[in-house]
Amino acid sequence: MEFDFLSPVDNEILEYINRLSTQHLGSKIAFHTDKDFPDIDKVKIAIIGVLENRGATNSVNEIINLNAIRKELYGLFPGNWHSYIADLGDIIAGNSLEDTFFALQKVASKLIKKGTIPIIIGGSQDLTYPIYRAYDALEQMVNLVAIDSKFDLGKQDDSISADSYLTKIILNEPNNLFNFSNVGFQTYYNSQEEIDLIEKLYFDAYRLGELSTNIELAEPVFRDADIVSIDLNSVKSSTSGNLTTFNPNGFDGKEICSLSRYSGISDKVSSIGIFNHNNSKEESILIAQIIWYFIEGVNFRSNEYPFTTRENFLKYIVPLESEDLVFYKSNKTGRWWIEINFFAGQHNKLKKNTLLPCSHEEYLTACNQEIPERWWKAQRKNSV
Repeated sequence: MEFDFLSPVDNEILEYINRLSTQHLGSKIAFHTDKDFPDIDKVKIAIIGVLENRGATNSVNEIINLNAIRKELYGLFPGNWHSYIADLGDIIAGNSLEDTFFALQKVASKLIKKGTIPIIIGGSQDLTYPIYRAYDALEQMVNLVAIDSKFDLGKQDDSISADSYLTKIILNEPNNLFNFSNVGFQTYYNSQEEIDLIEKLYFDAYRLGELSTNIELAEPVFRDADIVSIDLNSVKSSTSGNLTTFNPNGFDGKEICSLSRYSGISDKVSSIGIFNHNNSKEESILIAQIIWYFIEGVNFRSNEYPFTTRENFLKYIVPLESEDLVFYKSNKTGRWWIEINFFAGQHNKLKKNTLLPCSHEEYLTACNQEIPERWWKAQRKNSV
């Protein structure tokens, strides 16, 4: 059974939970213990640790201990939440990196198929690869969003690592990746060849400076994501306390928590991973709050996409010189979508995905007779 790969939550955490009040989050979560395993059919959100960082490339392989993160998280107070949450324990590092990948893929696949959202705490970011492979059994195309200062592209023959996992996702069969979006890249950490490749593949990339000016620009990106992968190195060290891998620039605490909430509130996101942390006290507090905001978002999902009816949406038709663009605005949330016409016979797994999340600003761009870049890339990708 897939859940045999999971070891129980440390007794240190269970003893800590017993000292909390009934109002704390820790008192409202089901735990995998030596004697009990949560009823997975009831679980909406599952927290899983993965004690694996052999894919890390910028630091000594330290022993991963997630107890500090769990204590910080379970010591918080929940919001007005209705989701059943469980901590399923940890996946212990296997004899090889591939063994760990296999275990994580099996566990994540089982949960996703059941409609449970796994929150995966690593470990190095190459663990994104087995999470992506977990969708193989679902036979669907996948959209991946990485909150990262780098694109994590490596050479084709490089072994998989936290700095090269994206290459394996792009090249390895079966190729289920439809779109990749990077949120928060910093130009000086990426070669011009990598930036050009992202553009050539019609992927999306948003610079840190662009989002720091207006963090809401990222919201439509997460609305169309299946997997979200967070690299803690995308957060500046003055916020994270990570002085081992010093980052003078990056997202601050408010921004990274906003991005996490966008991930949670998306009707489509079905897994999230948080990687490359350094076991510091400061970063444990930050990760706990990132997870809290994700759970908060999940509990406030509007469940308005995919559309079951368009009665609650306003339709806008913008005539351009070459064709008409069709937009929809939700009366419930005020969010926007733009219609994409996929060609018959192309990407059969995607023929139902005819609406692309967008922003109000992109509607205004179309009104000014300019084709939104997001729409153009989606159309070009479809025609390849």
